[in-house]
Amino acid sequence: MFEISKLMQTNYLLERSLDAESLRRKVIANNIANVDVPHFKRSEVNFESQLRRVIEENRDMDSKLPCKMTDSKHIPFYTQKDIRSVRPGINLDYNTTMRNDGNNVDVEKEIVDSAKNQMRYNAFITMLNNNFRNLKNAMRSV
Repeated sequence: MFEISKLMQTNYLLERSLDAESLRRKVIANNIANVDVPHFKRSEVNFESQLRRVIEENRDMDSKLPCKMTDSKHIPFYTQKDIRSVRPGINLDYNTTMRNDGNNVDVEKEIVDSAKNQMRYNAFITMLNNNFRNLKNAMRSV
């Protein structure tokens, strides 16, 4: 039997992943559009590493020693981070240069990233549809 709360959490993560892939598509398109602009620096979307860090920190919370707080002004040693606080971010790559004019966009890499992005987006859509189907079946059985 499916647990509805787990399905909803999976649903939320898939929706955020789709948001990240949509943003990544816009960033890749912007990078390709500015391939001939002198001193343009490419951007990347950072989402998966932030999500992985929050999941690992929350998994490690069980091994942390609890602290006793006797006053409301005490600062806790560890605070559990909510997975819903993770948002995709855009990072500029200032460290590399592909050409003499300072531009660092590699069109071939951007095209490959675009294809990967499209495949991930399609996979997330398929998983989201399957999750909705499972959620619908779980609600029927309740």
